[in-house]
Amino acid sequence: MIIALKDTSLVKEKQNLFNLLNSFSIAFQYIEKQNIVVLPKFNEPSIIKNQPVVESIYEIETSYQLASNVWKKKTSFDVSGIEISNSKFNIMAGPCSVENEEQIYKTAEFLSKNGIKFIRGGAFKPRTSPYSFRGLGVDGLKLLHKAAQEFDLHVVTEILDLSLLDDVYQYADILQVGSRNMQNFFLLNELGKIDKPILLKRGMSAKLNDWLLAAEYILSGGNDKVVLCERGIRSFDPMSRNVLDLGIISLVKELSHLPIIIDPSHGTGVASRVMPMALAAAAAGADGLIIEIHPEPPKALSDSQQTLSFNQFSELLLNLNTLLPNLPYSKTETHLGSPVLKLQSL
Repeated sequence: MIIALKDTSLVKEKQNLFNLLNSFSIAFQYIEKQNIVVLPKFNEPSIIKNQPVVESIYEIETSYQLASNVWKKKTSFDVSGIEISNSKFNIMAGPCSVENEEQIYKTAEFLSKNGIKFIRGGAFKPRTSPYSFRGLGVDGLKLLHKAAQEFDLHVVTEILDLSLLDDVYQYADILQVGSRNMQNFFLLNELGKIDKPILLKRGMSAKLNDWLLAAEYILSGGNDKVVLCERGIRSFDPMSRNVLDLGIISLVKELSHLPIIIDPSHGTGVASRVMPMALAAAAAGADGLIIEIHPEPPKALSDSQQTLSFNQFSELLLNLNTLLPNLPYSKTETHLGSPVLKLQSL
């Protein structure tokens, strides 16, 4: 249950409501930023309705409440003037890992020429093997931030641990929570206290309810700038890296107000399969894509097999520009420019 309080309510009136809830031994959370109280389903809502501080009451049956579209119909926020919402289609692209200045500057320049506004790149990499390349750390963040500033881009990068929050916060515009951290509840709780958007990837074995409850941790802290990212779930078939669950797009939209984007790079694990799944995701109503690209994919220090070349990415943009205007969804704007094809890189 969510109780929306009147904007004109006095501190004393709020305290009277809190005292009433305490008298019933009900655990509740007051979210000051939105002036609401979140609590479990209450058997006597009429008692609450009589309180002068109450504007409206939302009785929600699901375990997730703030992520439910019973409470809210649409999430919309902007990143330096770029709107992220259920009615826009945005693309985030860049290398799996920031490797050096030349690589990230080439990528940033290419994205800028193609009208892409968000550059992704990992500075701290959660690798399965401790002997794999694990990123440049803070130096990688600085390179990513510097390149983004020069080419008027916005940074999307992963936060692995609370100890890194200050550094990542300083250099990133959107903080990504990876699949392995989807249920790192201490981390999610702290991200709920900051004022920057969070890109929450689905856990590799997570059900939708688990995923939305992970988002609830962030939302309940007061940070309502959350984007869901489907990146594929664990498969029994070694022929595919993951199963990219495109059916989850329509299910999320039935149950939640949160935007959902798709990661076909991790979802397929093979560059040749990225474009068809990216187009399928757009056709299914996704609110955007996050794609791994690199100036020279064979030389990429991580995820080279699933990384698109600049030319492949340009071809994908051409196809998206053809597809998106013909879909029956009310996405009124796409941040895609005219792709610059570099046929010599074929």
